[in-house]
Amino acid sequence: MLKGEIGGIYFSRILEDEDLVKAVKKRVEEAGVKAGIFILIGSLKRATLGYYKEGKYRFTQIEGPLEIASCMGNIAVDKEGNTVIHPHIVVADEKGEAFGGHLMENSPVGATAELVIIEARGVHLERAYDEKTKLNLWKLG
Repeated sequence: MLKGEIGGIYFSRILEDEDLVKAVKKRVEEAGVKAGIFILIGSLKRATLGYYKEGKYRFTQIEGPLEIASCMGNIAVDKEGNTVIHPHIVVADEKGEAFGGHLMENSPVGATAELVIIEARGVHLERAYDEKTKLNLWKLG
């Protein structure tokens, strides 16, 4: 277990047609955050979701318009110091039916998305490849 302190809290708007994954990563990098969490709400034109099974991600595309009911994730770095975001999302269609999973690229923003980034200071949070799961997991020591 690692312990850090809350650092800066950043607020950003993501614009229509921006890819949500790329936009979140870009704003995290602009803020200079290397460890932390993020939350966001808004809408998507469509969502590409990933589901991890048997060592790889399977993809599903949900056509919109969609409301982002919940989106959160964490921020870390890889061994080279590059920013890594790990986003999960729940979206709902006009009937209120919900779909969720790992948020993947090819998920364009609808009207807007509102992002809050919360920085963790005093923590080096790194992701490293785990042979057993075939995932890049937190390396906590």
